[in-house]
Amino acid sequence: MPVIVLEARDLASPLFLVRTWEVLSGGSTIGLVASLKRPEEDGGPEQDQRSAFRNLSATAAVLGALMSFSASVFFCWIIVDLRSPSPHSVAAAVASGLTVLAYASESYILCVRAGAQRGYMGSAAGLLKLLQLWGSCQLIALVGGGLYDLPSMHVWQRWLSGLAYGLCVLMLLTTLVVLLGDLAGRCPLPFDKFLSGFSLVGVLLYMVTTVISFTKIPHLKQLEQIGNRRSELLITETVVSSITLLAYTVDLAFSIKLLCDRSR
Repeated sequence: MPVIVLEARDLASPLFLVRTWEVLSGGSTIGLVASLKRPEEDGGPEQDQRSAFRNLSATAAVLGALMSFSASVFFCWIIVDLRSPSPHSVAAAVASGLTVLAYASESYILCVRAGAQRGYMGSAAGLLKLLQLWGSCQLIALVGGGLYDLPSMHVWQRWLSGLAYGLCVLMLLTTLVVLLGDLAGRCPLPFDKFLSGFSLVGVLLYMVTTVISFTKIPHLKQLEQIGNRRSELLITETVVSSITLLAYTVDLAFSIKLLCDRSR
């Protein structure tokens, strides 16, 4: 989540005023459209739109919290590396932390609602999918962090890990599009089976990538000699990969339980 530090003179600039106008007019438009009443309809399409809006709200809040958390950790990392951090870097870290707190508060408020009001993405299964998406995006960025440039590491490890992470992101984005667009009823097969299949494939792929991450642990000393904080990146990759594998495993258990309950 980018943090922009504005100067006092920027608050009166035309660009800032136009952007403020866009936010206010856009928010007013959304509020007015949501308040429209259409008595000629039976409530079905309106109910679908409300469900999609709840899923979108929960998705934006949880992903905002996770991405802001990543940015906050990155800013704190920069401050630790700098012997004399600038006031702007400290302000960015503080603002990023406040952003995490704000998004986390919104996520909590949305997720503690009743089941019909919070939507699928506010449930435990939806939160797990958002955690999987966050972890996969972080790992794609870490793959290019120079962890695979050592002579003792093979090129196929980089390609296999990158392909696995990319495939998981593609499956998760497909799931989000179907859920946010309320397209589950148009799938040729029951969407629950698709979710179970995606979870199973994710578990298998992350089992492989997590094993690859752990096989690089013995090369920590070699990474420390090269520098560029690659050892820290390796530890981060291993931790994030393990967390994402755990999320996929729990999600697969939820999917199997749901299929068993519906088959009875």
